[in-house]
Amino acid sequence: MVILGIFVLLIFVYSLFARRLEGSVLTSPIIFTTAGILLGITLPQRSMQVAAHEAALFVAEIALVLLLFTEAAKVGLRSLEKFLSLPARLLLLALPLTILLGAVVAVFLLPDLASFWEAAILAVILAPTDAGLGQAIAENPKVPTPIRRALNVEAGLNDGLSIPFLMLFIALAVFENPLQNSSFLQFMGEQVGFGILVGLAIGYAGGWLVKQADKQEWMSPTLAQLSLPALAVLAWLTADLAGGNGFIAAFMAGLSARAAYQNAHSMSIEFSEATGQLLNLAVFFLFGIIVTTQFQQFTLLLLLYAVLSLTVIRMLPVAISMRGTNLSQATVLFMGWFGPRGLASIVLAMVFLEQRGTFPGKELIKTAVFLTVLLSIYAHGLSAHPGIKWYGRRLTILDSAAPEFEGQTT
Repeated sequence: MVILGIFVLLIFVYSLFARRLEGSVLTSPIIFTTAGILLGITLPQRSMQVAAHEAALFVAEIALVLLLFTEAAKVGLRSLEKFLSLPARLLLLALPLTILLGAVVAVFLLPDLASFWEAAILAVILAPTDAGLGQAIAENPKVPTPIRRALNVEAGLNDGLSIPFLMLFIALAVFENPLQNSSFLQFMGEQVGFGILVGLAIGYAGGWLVKQADKQEWMSPTLAQLSLPALAVLAWLTADLAGGNGFIAAFMAGLSARAAYQNAHSMSIEFSEATGQLLNLAVFFLFGIIVTTQFQQFTLLLLLYAVLSLTVIRMLPVAISMRGTNLSQATVLFMGWFGPRGLASIVLAMVFLEQRGTFPGKELIKTAVFLTVLLSIYAHGLSAHPGIKWYGRRLTILDSAAPEFEGQTT
């Protein structure tokens, strides 16, 4: 109750000054994470930190479920083929390269990891970028529309695309001779197969029902905003009960709900944005409390890996994926740097920590993820507005026909 009370008070105080803080280096993740750290340091009982960890897992899972569903519904199955080249390059080329490079670097820097697959688990957990932490970039009109759109689409979809990789690497780390192990094949088939089938079925059926009810004007405008977020949670829970992966189900449900009802996203956007913002702030607050238990485990090698994860491991794959686009070096550097790690990495780490099986490097992976996310919260938060100003100056020397300005809108 103490943690809840302090969080509610912080929400109230922050709401009084939120507009004044816009445009400053004090982003909401920085404020709430710092508050959590200060509280975590002063918590008198270890049991309260354990309670914060349990609450963070539940809140973060719900937040990611709603995020996956909402972002997938923005796109929809019918418009996937309409993606422009930039987000497609980031998702289909830069993301796998980031996972591969992150795993290779982890093998050399963190020898205490038991296998390459544990290194791959760490890499895939840290691969997704965070739309919430990148909000200052995604919503700033000074950043050209194609660049904003590419980073926003990437952040919205790469967490959903990372989940199958995570489950695969977890299975490969647990099972011996996995390709010859029927238990491995069954596990992967259930996780991915049931996740996809349940998500598609519930999303499409639910979207169709909402469409019919909306057409007949049976729905209350207020309660209508709850229908699709409820569908996301239903897909998540049902897939879990069926033995599938609930996050894959939530993502697929968003795609199929949009296929059944084109207005699916607009109907739930107000609720999802408000609720998502509250849940995100709760996750960062609880993360701040939890991360204080890891301070003594932080080492120089882990710090080096965290720095590399936010720079070379992210920026080199982005640069490779952007070859042939004729984007300026400043744009490629900007896109590479602003790939913050946050909600998705926290959730994927907690999902991994809840897995059964023997993982000798589990604590090391946990510490590395928490240190990287902590560094990202402050590094990307503090650099967002200075970075936009720097990028804006570089844009002024570009020709108006440059690819950065293609389809430019404000």
